[in-house]
Amino acid sequence: MDIHQAIRTRRSIRRYTDRPVSREDLLRLVEAGCWAPTASNLQAWRFVILTRPDRLRALRVLAPGFIGRAPAAIVICQDVGHIEQRAGAAAVDFCAKMDSACAAQNIMLEAHGLGLGTCAVGSFEVGGLQDLLDLPEHVVPVLLIAVGYPKAQPAPPERHIEGSYYFEDYHE
Repeated sequence: MDIHQAIRTRRSIRRYTDRPVSREDLLRLVEAGCWAPTASNLQAWRFVILTRPDRLRALRVLAPGFIGRAPAAIVICQDVGHIEQRAGAAAVDFCAKMDSACAAQNIMLEAHGLGLGTCAVGSFEVGGLQDLLDLPEHVVPVLLIAVGYPKAQPAPPERHIEGSYYFEDYHE
């Protein structure tokens, strides 16, 4: 799939079929995430893949935005201890969010290319998720991605390109 086409046709999917996502495809998504840009080449991301129904049910309790009964989830975490050690405490928040967002975009585009649907979820109870996933204290969940085969492919919403950019300086 052409990258421009993938960017324009990828949608956030909130309704999934019951068809399971293969382990191979899930690993391919994580690999795509690892090829994302990363601040200072820190590569502090850690990915936890959930597929068991009991784990996904527990995840839904902690993440109200995780809707649609996706058969898999990828939890993008950051090793904040690694970031702090290599880039300093001031860099932790920025690097964790930026690197997770970049990894998520790669994961979602790769999924779209494989015929999978995804939806990024940022609303979840951090401490509860750390407990559920048995994360060490220095590894923090930053973003969830629901993954599955879409029941339907929604039409893209209208985009307003004109008026969203300026050359050289900001002027209206």
